Amino acid sequence: MLRPSLVSGRLRGSALLAILAPAGLLLSWISANGATMTDEQRIDDSAQQSLAVTIYNEDLALVKDQRLVKLEAGDNRLAWRNVSVQIRPETALLNTPGDALDLTLIEQNFDFDLLTPRSLLKKYLGRRVEVIRSNDAGEQTREAATVLAVNEGVVLRYDDRIETEVVGHLSFPDVPDDLRDQPTLVLHLRAGAGGEGLLQLSYLTGGLSWRADYVADLASDERSMDLNGWITLTNNSGISYSNAQVQLVAGEVNRVRQQLPMPRMERSMVMAAAAPMPEEEALSEYHLYSLPHLTDVLNQQTKQVALLSAPGVEVTKALIAQGQAHTYRSSMGDGWLPIAVASYLKFENKDGALGIALPKGTVRVYTKDSRGNAQFIGEDEIDHTPKNETVSLKLGESFDVTAKRKQTGFKKLSGSGAYDYLYEASFEMEIKNAKDEPVSVSVRESIPGDWEMVKESQPHTKEAAHLASWRIQVPADGATKLSWTTRVRH
Repeated sequence: MLRPSLVSGRLRGSALLAILAPAGLLLSWISANGATMTDEQRIDDSAQQSLAVTIYNEDLALVKDQRLVKLEAGDNRLAWRNVSVQIRPETALLNTPGDALDLTLIEQNFDFDLLTPRSLLKKYLGRRVEVIRSNDAGEQTREAATVLAVNEGVVLRYDDRIETEVVGHLSFPDVPDDLRDQPTLVLHLRAGAGGEGLLQLSYLTGGLSWRADYVADLASDERSMDLNGWITLTNNSGISYSNAQVQLVAGEVNRVRQQLPMPRMERSMVMAAAAPMPEEEALSEYHLYSLPHLTDVLNQQTKQVALLSAPGVEVTKALIAQGQAHTYRSSMGDGWLPIAVASYLKFENKDGALGIALPKGTVRVYTKDSRGNAQFIGEDEIDHTPKNETVSLKLGESFDVTAKRKQTGFKKLSGSGAYDYLYEASFEMEIKNAKDEPVSVSVRESIPGDWEMVKESQPHTKEAAHLASWRIQVPADGATKLSWTTRVRH
């Protein structure tokens, strides 16, 4: 059983550190010597019994680190070493699995001022150090000096002068108590009785992120694809997580701070290995993916793990020409304007090859050319997608299918002001197809205000309050025209 706290500890030892002297880039050495404190117990990775890391989409992770400790009755100071550099100390939670230990947490401190040549020098501002020099014969001389400044270089005051260049090396009597060789969480605990048991430290940290990356291999008939998903983990937290149980949460977790975009990693098209896939389950309003085996997530590493393999997913291809709402509000002239014809790929995330919650990520689509070589044909982002939802991927713009559009009439019927009148706007669109086979193009028009179609060359479908669409068939090496007049009250 544990009752609330964490530690400010003491760590002394000897160190040999390299620095560059400010003038001439002369390599010097800093040596420090001291004794290890007897009132602080170091809890290293060697005491680790289990490690679990739950990673969220946007630079956040929950670390659960379980280690074996041996405590004395009364007050104990534990230096819990190798915690994340980006730990949020206020989130640290210490507990005793199975309540084997009777503990009270008195205080906790996160020592993140790491031991470096510069940090050691800064701690000695205003204090005395020794400058050790060697002549050509190997004879050493020692001279005491006071550290005056450590900014762009070292400034030392000797008894009779001030120097800014260190030739030789500096000797320090000890390592300051608040400098650590690695990030350390220091715990001040009070144990009701001595003994050995497990402590679990849980905390939130930045520097860990994940995203999904998908690779789609589109069949030559463009009616099916093989879809493979990968989990891309990125660790910039400052430490490595070895032999860890890794779980991933998909969904937008509310946080009281601004989100930052995570780094992206490009990959070539590689089929997913026939390996166990992560187990997926619902977690409150989110989805949780658990990797089926323990894994290492090293610091400064991007790691990929297979997420899914779905062969033969049925797809439909769509060509869409999208108009713009602002062209309905005023006279635009009678000139033709080009309209992009976008290429989309759609599929259903339903039972069969898929039917699982798809975490957000990038889908990269490939297809084979006449020689059987895979060629990249586009990519798009998908949001978190529940099962039985439709996924639509924009691949790019069609080269052979083109469209142009013009306003053929604009007439004000009544009213005054910029946003209080009734008018009619007429348009014409021409779609050309340079392919040797017919194509179907969806024309979508965003129409503002209250509107009705008063005239059209083909019947439309009202897909939403402000959206009209037409399905236009265009013959091979041919063209089709569409015209319409809309009455709008705005």
